[in-house]
Amino acid sequence: MGQRARDGWWRGRRREGTHPVIRALPALLIVGGVVYDLVSPPRFTAVPLLAAAPLVAAPLCTARATVLTGFFAVVTVIALHARDGSLGEVQSPTETLTVLTVSALALLINRMVRRSGERLASARVIAETAQRAVLPRPAARIGGLRIAARYEAAQADAFIGGDLFAVQDTPYGVRLVVGDVRGKGMGAVGAVAVVIGAFREAAEQESSLEGVAQRLERALAREGARRLGLDDFEGFTTAVLAEIPRGRPVVRVVDRGHPAPLLLGADGDVRVLAPAEPALPLGMADLGSWPDRSFEVPFPPGATLLLYTDGLSEARDARGDFYDPVDRLAGRSFTGPEALLDALVADVRRHTGGGTTDDLALLAVGRPEERRPGLRPPSPVAVERPH
Repeated sequence: MGQRARDGWWRGRRREGTHPVIRALPALLIVGGVVYDLVSPPRFTAVPLLAAAPLVAAPLCTARATVLTGFFAVVTVIALHARDGSLGEVQSPTETLTVLTVSALALLINRMVRRSGERLASARVIAETAQRAVLPRPAARIGGLRIAARYEAAQADAFIGGDLFAVQDTPYGVRLVVGDVRGKGMGAVGAVAVVIGAFREAAEQESSLEGVAQRLERALAREGARRLGLDDFEGFTTAVLAEIPRGRPVVRVVDRGHPAPLLLGADGDVRVLAPAEPALPLGMADLGSWPDRSFEVPFPPGATLLLYTDGLSEARDARGDFYDPVDRLAGRSFTGPEALLDALVADVRRHTGGGTTDDLALLAVGRPEERRPGLRPPSPVAVERPH
């Protein structure tokens, strides 16, 4: 990462995360010091306010702005003593030297903060690069379907977690996976890489969705054995796989202990695609196993398939109530998958008050409505449902 890029990123972060009044505080302290000196008796001094100005500027401003703040603070001290006719007294050079020393310390603090910011910027770029490599965002159109994906980290500036999604156009149709690896950190990222890599290979080669699920199971087992046991490898992964065959308005689903997908109709109807028989998550074959069974439901034109992780369904508000996507989405329609995810993320933030305790991965797939020759399709209108 170049020096210019780091500087630009760090300046942007400081502007982004600081209120304008806070950024103006150094200048306000200098102005306040002048006013205080003018209205107070001569025995009172405004030096504490003037000395505080460069200290406040150090973590908030650039090095140049910090130096300028210190310069104006020193000039202001000298000017105030000249106005009072006390330049020749002992107090004048003492106070000037005090402000000058504090300004030098402020510049040192600014440099230390800047170096920390550069390290943070480098770490952020590395995290973004790793996420793009491990979890690339799918194209907006795949196999004639409209696709939208979103990853929302629970921690600010965190980009890597255990949630995953992938979309693959295969000879058997468009295949999807959304999953959630137990755990956090680089161990979870390793599991995500294994699951997505195994999915992309299996999706191309396996003729059935059940076969894809079994390939993922074996891939996690191999990696767990390589790392001296499954506990070393985060334990298990909940996942839901879907397949949308070409030429048929249906979707097939295999659910391995994951929150059930939702099918949103064009009329606002919401259907939960829950399996008839629950299954264990991937990576828990030692506890028991039974054949994976996919189930098939209609996926008509105009409908949208929504797959998500438990960061959505387990998001809580201030009273501890869980977010219910079925209730919040029922009766609403959206112009497409991207609009659906935008509205969903905004609604979750309102529900939680702006923050969540778990990462959130969303994948929406829309089947375009069929156009009749000679007819112009109506413009879709999002219908808001009162909460």
